[in-house]
Amino acid sequence: MNTSQDPRESTRGLLNTAAVLRHGFLDVLGESTSSPVPTFAQRAMNSRLVATVYERLWRPTSFYLASGITARAEQRRAAAALRLSTAHRLLDVACGPGNFTAPLARCLPAGALAVGFDISEPMLTRAVVDNDGPQTCYVRGDARVLPFDDETFDAVCCFGALYLMPEPFDITREMLRVLRPGGRIAILTSYSGQAAPVRKALTATANLIGLAMFDRRSFVDLFSSAGLVDIEQQTQRAVQFVAATKPR
Repeated sequence: MNTSQDPRESTRGLLNTAAVLRHGFLDVLGESTSSPVPTFAQRAMNSRLVATVYERLWRPTSFYLASGITARAEQRRAAAALRLSTAHRLLDVACGPGNFTAPLARCLPAGALAVGFDISEPMLTRAVVDNDGPQTCYVRGDARVLPFDDETFDAVCCFGALYLMPEPFDITREMLRVLRPGGRIAILTSYSGQAAPVRKALTATANLIGLAMFDRRSFVDLFSSAGLVDIEQQTQRAVQFVAATKPR
């Protein structure tokens, strides 16, 4: 990759559809396309207020309470699991304001590219302001149909978002489609493997605000059935981290 090339131009070259530059990010949806926001949680992710406070307050606090793991520790685990020191293209699906995209980009080799992908215009506008960089580009689109050709990225991740999405398993399969053979995928999502009373309380709360809860086998089985190898899973409280390799 040409290290002197603007990351937006590098990303534009990876897209399989037209994109316009808006507020510093590439947009493949256009202004007339509204985000699907049927639940309270999804409406929140499209709020300008939430986009402003998400990175500094909401995300670090809520995930620490849910997992007991700090944001910095999460980022270190993600970089190691994705093997970013040897990756050249990273896709961060549902990146929000880029609070993972930017630090993960700094773990990539010189000249590599990190693409943050989200459907929320307020989140991406915030990402460009707070988490832009010389190896980072943000794209607005629908993760159900990722606008990239097969086997485009060396590493693909989605942290803290699949439980918000209307078709989380289809989106995960899309992530696998754009992952190169030998590449790594990692997800951080909800976990419903607690003792029955705790599980019932968590599930009831999640249902109320529109979050999905996934059991221990959901993504492990999906990865296994897709032929992935080196599947690793870690669970903490209400959160699970799952990583795997797409075989060559």
